[in-house]
Amino acid sequence: MTILNIDGVSKSFDGFRAINDLNLAIDKGELRAIIGPNGAGKTTMMDLITGKIRPDQGTLFFDTTHDLTRLDEAGTARLGIGRKFQKPTVIESLSLGENIDLALAGPRDVWSALRGPDPATAARERRRLLDLVRLAGPDRLAGALSHGQKQWLEIAMLLAQKPRLLLVDEPAAGMTDAETMRTAELLRDLAGDHSIVVVEHDMDFVRALACRVTVLHQGHVLAEGPLDHVSANPEVIDVYLGR
Repeated sequence: MTILNIDGVSKSFDGFRAINDLNLAIDKGELRAIIGPNGAGKTTMMDLITGKIRPDQGTLFFDTTHDLTRLDEAGTARLGIGRKFQKPTVIESLSLGENIDLALAGPRDVWSALRGPDPATAARERRRLLDLVRLAGPDRLAGALSHGQKQWLEIAMLLAQKPRLLLVDEPAAGMTDAETMRTAELLRDLAGDHSIVVVEHDMDFVRALACRVTVLHQGHVLAEGPLDHVSANPEVIDVYLGR
């Protein structure tokens, strides 16, 4: 069953069409990689999905009934769409556990914020999330983590919001080879319980994801399928892989 359906979407900025009749469907529990040259429309696509900007034409539906074109970023987040940007935004002066606590889903009213999460519930969820991303030591300062570990902590923080669809932007950037492969393993493990869209340039990382790949070019889908299939496409080679 489809969780995200983008149909005939276009978006222009000052006469430049960043998204051009884009059609894309993501299934529930699917892991999908999005690749393409700079300017292909990858970031604009994620901005449209999260309600940061609105399309000039076309439709975006989440879970078949929710019209994303009518929602802002807060509204799409409440639906269960989470976005992780390329640069980690963890608070380095806080511990791993404190970073998780800040992100835990729950009531957002003033009194709930002042009280904080229920200690026992928060402790269980903190342990679960840190175990999930294989980060030990909840009392460690986030600033002491490596770049890759900070990315994993931020993924745990995103999962604390209980998203149904995760949009992940270039998670492998700046990682060691070992961290890159560990991140691919983590995202594969999360798929099924979550739908995940990963924008990435690192082809070794994309291959490690072992998932369906969509190639964007000039704001529309150029090719789609397993990585070996799209890698053999002459147009993909010409506009992206051959560069």
